[in-house]
Amino acid sequence: MPIPIELISTDFDGTIFAEFEKPPVAAVFSEIVRDLQVRGAKWVINTGRDLSSLMESLGRANLDVRPDFLVLVEREIYRHDGVCYVPVEPWNQRCAEAHAALFARVRPDIPRLAAWVNERFDAAVYEDAFSPFCLIARQNGDADAICSYLNAYCAEIPGLAVVRNDVYARFSHAGYSKGTALAELARELGLGPHQVFAAGDHLNDLPMLDRRIAHWLACPANAVPAVKEQVAREGGEVSELSHGLAVAAALRRWTVGG
Repeated sequence: MPIPIELISTDFDGTIFAEFEKPPVAAVFSEIVRDLQVRGAKWVINTGRDLSSLMESLGRANLDVRPDFLVLVEREIYRHDGVCYVPVEPWNQRCAEAHAALFARVRPDIPRLAAWVNERFDAAVYEDAFSPFCLIARQNGDADAICSYLNAYCAEIPGLAVVRNDVYARFSHAGYSKGTALAELARELGLGPHQVFAAGDHLNDLPMLDRRIAHWLACPANAVPAVKEQVAREGGEVSELSHGLAVAAALRRWTVGG
């Protein structure tokens, strides 16, 4: 019997992975995903982590189910080729080129932006391999104020966006997000939004929690208010369960009626 969901997109931290629980990924989540993969569905972990960080946490989680695809740093797509995860092209190359051009435009302003933050807040501002401006604030209130300032700056730079998760934030290209990467992956697989499921818990998940991209939407009880509000507004499921239990329950209800 055909299943309505053929592509399962889940955030990692806070959505299926609970750092201090044992196991950190609920067994029932692994069970439903494994069952759906046998029936032809594909699973993508759609995360802000980079490859090494995600692989380390997946190893510690001791999962007995493997994602077919990864979306890393909220934009790069990788597929498992039977041995390892390899880049999906030409998407990743276009993504890298777009970010390089945008960040070249932004880089002269970084010292001024960093100085504004450091004069007002006890926050870490730094550059990494994925963005010339990354932020770790001390608390969410500080992150709110800093991101408000950064968003005003972004409004002056076509294509520039702030991607935020909790007290972490970074500059990114607005054309490359968890949402656009998921839409591209669905396109590559020949799927429409009505065949795609997405679940997330934090602000950087909002671009994929959109019924134009994924018809089937869910978030756990531990999701931030903005995510719960968007999922409810889009007609998705705001669960009373947390983390992987919530995602598993939504998938089971929509694929096996349980």
